[in-house]
Amino acid sequence: MTIRAAKSTTRLFAGVLAAATIATTPIPAMAQDEVNEARIRKIEAEIRALQRNVFPGGDGRFFEPQIASGDNAKAAPNRNPASTTAVTDILARLDAIEQQLQRLTAISEENQNSLSGFETRLAALETRETTAVAEGPDDEAATETNLAAMTGTSTQAGASREVETPSTTPAEPAAGPSAERLARVRAITKPQTDDPGDDDYSYGFRLWNAGLYPEARQALSDFVEKHPGHFRQTYGRNLLGRAYLDDGDPDEAAKWFLKNYQADKGARRAPDSLLYLAEAMIALEDTRRACIALNEFGQTYPAVATGRLSEQYTANRGKVKCD
Repeated sequence: MTIRAAKSTTRLFAGVLAAATIATTPIPAMAQDEVNEARIRKIEAEIRALQRNVFPGGDGRFFEPQIASGDNAKAAPNRNPASTTAVTDILARLDAIEQQLQRLTAISEENQNSLSGFETRLAALETRETTAVAEGPDDEAATETNLAAMTGTSTQAGASREVETPSTTPAEPAAGPSAERLARVRAITKPQTDDPGDDDYSYGFRLWNAGLYPEARQALSDFVEKHPGHFRQTYGRNLLGRAYLDDGDPDEAAKWFLKNYQADKGARRAPDSLLYLAEAMIALEDTRRACIALNEFGQTYPAVATGRLSEQYTANRGKVKCD
């Protein structure tokens, strides 16, 4: 019994010793090298993918198509192969990877700088083009020269007249209006809202629309005098000129059209007044001034000339022969 127990103990001790020996045996260096090799290959593959993305053609003028590795490495002949260890090979390949990364980084920065320069020049060109469009074909000096010509003395034979500043005192209606006309005027009601200026303008518009031109001029003159800062001023001056023009007085109408245009060239009815000014000059048979007004209109308001007032502009140009 004792002998058997001793044998069992001896066998158990031998087994434990063998297990301890196996557990304490270090991992072979070859296994560790294989892990490093796999990591290096992964990095090389990523570098090649990056090269293909930056230079799809794989042009050798910019980079080496493949990073030399393994048996394909073009290195100086090693007369003692045994002296090249796995560690030195890994270090050499890491150096190659770093050089490739540096070259790609430099090329990327150069491309970025070039793109930034292109964007700056493109922005400058766009700004220059926008400014040219906004300024229009003529400068301020040319515009002022045309306006001076509009207010100067006509050069037509037998004519010596200036477009004077309009009077705010309208011509008095004919004395003794008929009962029928009085009834027509009474039929026009004046609006009563919380905007007295708009009410006065609307009343003048209704009189003009009904063909009651003297009464319309009276109402519109009152509006222009009483509400100088009202947003309807450009409408009131323009409509006052039309009330004179429609009533057969193009000379007085021209004064109001010119005044409305000069007061604010960006106002809503400024282009209308300039075009009606040409129409008044045509009615006065003043071809020179009519052409000046038409040319000014086409140059200052090209969008309106081809849009909202295109038909009237074309019709007026057909009535005169301009150089």
